[in-house]
This record gives sequence, structure tokens and C-alpha cells, in this order.
Amino acid sequence: MIEIKNVTKSYDRIKAVDDVSVTIRENTVFGLIGTNGAGKSTVLRMVAGVLKQESGEITVDGKPVFDNIEVKRNIYFIADEPYFFANSNAMDMQKYLSSVYPDFAVTDFYNYLMNFGLDKKRKINTYSKGMKKQLALICGVCSGTKYLLCDETFDGLDPVMRQGIKSIFASEMERRGMTPVIASHNLRELEDICDHVGLLHKGGVLLSRDLEDMKCNIQKVQCVFKATEDESKAISALDIMKNEKRGSLNVLTVRGSKAEIMAIFATVNTIFFEALPLSLEEIFISETEVVGYDIKKLILG
Repeated sequence: MIEIKNVTKSYDRIKAVDDVSVTIRENTVFGLIGTNGAGKSTVLRMVAGVLKQESGEITVDGKPVFDNIEVKRNIYFIADEPYFFANSNAMDMQKYLSSVYPDFAVTDFYNYLMNFGLDKKRKINTYSKGMKKQLALICGVCSGTKYLLCDETFDGLDPVMRQGIKSIFASEMERRGMTPVIASHNLRELEDICDHVGLLHKGGVLLSRDLEDMKCNIQKVQCVFKATEDESKAISALDIMKNEKRGSLNVLTVRGSKAEIMAIFATVNTIFFEALPLSLEEIFISETEVVGYDIKKLILG
């Protein structure tokens, strides 16, 4: 488990991370969402032990990570722009990483290279941006570490490659309990892979929730009431986060389980009624609007 408690980090007079507290459980996919400059990369670099926080505490499996070689052997960090040795090829990187990470999966590494169509002898500096991302992810997965920290993991990958990497993540999590932490500015990239999502804004944590809990406890309801009395009765009984009216059609974002909401609507008369699942994007918009933020401007715009 990774625990980040009241962590602060500044660059000169700019506070990049401001009193951040987040817990990342084992064998889950944690998504760290935020715009450029929100502090995502700084948080990941501190968790990896590349940077040291000014205040607060970061522990990995109960041990401080900075200047702790033992702990760092369980962490692999993939930067937004992955670094490779000058004039190296994939074989050179494998030899080096095998010397650093004792559980590096050499056979899997070369199998992945072949499956992704990456030439093991070709100079990495001649790879495209997407190919470099693929190689960096393959290196990270094959490192055998418990924690894989990914900064803008899927940026530069086409949709087919993204699905391929997600499948590898799922396989490695099931096989050996790998815990990926993925930072991204794009909600849509993480919706189908993350178990828990944290939203960073201006260096602080705006929201941190389990996706399953969020999806089970927020519903989107579209309905047309038979009479104004029915509408008043239902609205007074519901915990409404957002209410949009389009003619006679009510579009409600409601907090509560589907069963609870269905029970309320069973007591009123409707001409039309349906409860729909929300996307991650819609959930975050609803949650952040409640606390006074417009996430459409922060993340989606």
C-alpha cells in the first residue's frame, strides 16, 4: 500500500503539491487525474523517490521511499517522456534493467517486443513517440516490481495499442498482484481500467473515490411526470445533485442506489421513466459541481 500524508512540494515560490493525502491500495488500478500543472508528475516522482517532499510523509508498504534502495526495487516509474540510454536498443535496456531489478522477466520482455512489432536491435532514438511509449511500458511491466507508476501512460498510443497495454496490466495484476498508478489529464482514457480515481487541482486533492462506489451511488434519471403533484413529491424525496428540465422531460442526477431511487419512483405516477448508468466523466462533473468547481473547464475543455 502507498500512503501519502499531508505532502507538500514547491519549486522556488510555486507550490506544486499542497497538503496532499491519498491512500493507494494494493492490486488496484489507481488513476490520478489533473490538468497540466496540477501536480500529478510531482506526486509520482515523490512516490518513486526521485524527489523528496518538503513536508508530510510518503510510505510504500509502511516504509519511507526516499533514499531507500530496498523499497525502490518494488517501484518502476515511467516518465511522460521516457529516458533511454543514448544510442541504445531494446536489448541494451533489457541487460541494464535486469541488473537493477532481480525479478526482471527476460523471456516475457522479448515476447512482448515481438507481439508489439518492436525490433530489439533497432536504435531506440529512431523509434516513433508511440513506439518509445510501448517500449517503456514493456520495460515497466517486465521489471517485476509490485508498483508501476505511469505518467501519461497512453499519450501517443493508438486505440489498439491502448487496449493491448490495458490487457497486459489486467493479466499482470491477476498473476502477481501488480499495482499500476496512472496519471493522466484525460478522464476517458482511464474509465475502463481504474478502480479508484483521485482528482488533483492546483496541487491539492479535490476528490478521491472508488469508482464502483461512485457509480453505484449516483444515478441519472430521465422521466416525465403525470402531474405536477407527482413531480413535487418525487423531487422532495430525492437527493438531487443536478436537475435539468427539457420541456416536460426531467433529467436528474441523483445520489443514492438504484434500488432506493426505484422505490421512490414507485410511489409516483410517470408517463416515462428510465434510470441510466453514468460515465466517469458525468460522475466527476456532478461531484465537482456540488463543491463549486467546473470540471469541464479543468479536465474536459
